[in-house]
Amino acid sequence: DVQLAESGGGVVQPGGSLRLSCVGTGFTFSDNWMYWVRQAPGKGLEWISAINSGGHSTFYSDSVKGRFTISRDNYKNTLYLQMNSLEPEDTAVYYCATTPQKMISYLLGGGPVSRDDFIHWGQGIQVTVPS
Repeated sequence: DVQLAESGGGVVQPGGSLRLSCVGTGFTFSDNWMYWVRQAPGKGLEWISAINSGGHSTFYSDSVKGRFTISRDNYKNTLYLQMNSLEPEDTAVYYCATTPQKMISYLLGGGPVSRDDFIHWGQGIQVTVPS
């Protein structure tokens, strides 16, 4: 079975940093694009970052560009999200996700995200930035 397991969340003061990790098992991690998606309290899903299978191409939503960095270690089957300059608006549950479907053009176009857009999801991890 495919499993994605996030870690590294918590409470951090505004301006602080956190690094999320996501370990993928049960599939060929290095063959798959990987994504980070978040859901703030009372809001819908928001795609925030993507990385291609080799890790050489990265993409970000406008809301996190310049503050967050996505990366991956295919030897460790691990996806990362380095989050700097955190703001209260970054408070959300963060998910890693993957799907074989090419999603990046749709995501960069600002289309809404639903659970059906990605085949596999992690359980999610809470990041809280108090105001």
